[in-house]
Amino acid sequence: MLTDLEVKKQEGKITDDEKKFQDVLQQCLLVSECSRLLPSGSEMDSVSLLGLHKQDLQQTLPSETDVLWVRERLQMQLEEALRKKCFTFLSFHQPETDEESEVLRAAKALRLAKTLRDEKRRLRNEREKHQEMMATLEKQQETYPSVLLRCLSLLRQAASDLRLKAQSELDKMNVEYLETKSNALFLKLRMEELQVLTDTYTAEKVEIHKHIRSSLEAAVKSEKTELSASRQILASYEFLGTQFEELVKEYTQLRDKIKDNRWAIEELSKTVP
Repeated sequence: MLTDLEVKKQEGKITDDEKKFQDVLQQCLLVSECSRLLPSGSEMDSVSLLGLHKQDLQQTLPSETDVLWVRERLQMQLEEALRKKCFTFLSFHQPETDEESEVLRAAKALRLAKTLRDEKRRLRNEREKHQEMMATLEKQQETYPSVLLRCLSLLRQAASDLRLKAQSELDKMNVEYLETKSNALFLKLRMEELQVLTDTYTAEKVEIHKHIRSSLEAAVKSEKTELSASRQILASYEFLGTQFEELVKEYTQLRDKIKDNRWAIEELSKTVP
């Protein structure tokens, strides 16, 4: 602020009020700076610079009226400077506010500090995340070669498995081809066999064999009929059970007795003249 007033003074554009404000303010600042260099009340026994005391410097201050006037003017100018500075920050942060009204810009300027704090917090979080991501990226870069080697190993293994699978499929196809070729050879042999049979058995021989087969089938049929009849008779005998056995014994005894009687008659006939 004093620098701006000094520039205006050098350019000859300073007003009387501004010149008075500059002089009074400089005088107050000079007294304040000198008072700061003097020893405090607890150090009264020590020797001060040039033998001066704060009371001596207080006498060089401007009048109280001028000090109050400067204080009010300084407060107003500081508020105006701060307002302009806030608007400058607001324009830098939100350029679109340059076209808005003074009241709206002032309201946004009041929230600018909170907005900047939030953005600062967000940027700090983003920086931390970025650092974490960089750390993760470094770890990934460290593990990348081993992962790449592992992938190459897996690819090599997959290629080997694929080659073995392809070889297995090729072998299977070869087996199927050989099997088909063998079947074709067997069919060819069967055709040759049938051709030999065709050449061996002519139509006349086949007709004779058919006649022989018919005769044999008729004989087999007759035998089956007789066998069935015998089985029926045997079943009827088996149905009689123990009675059939007694009849058989009685029949056997009678047959033996008849045989003995015949033998006796024959012997008797031989003795009779």
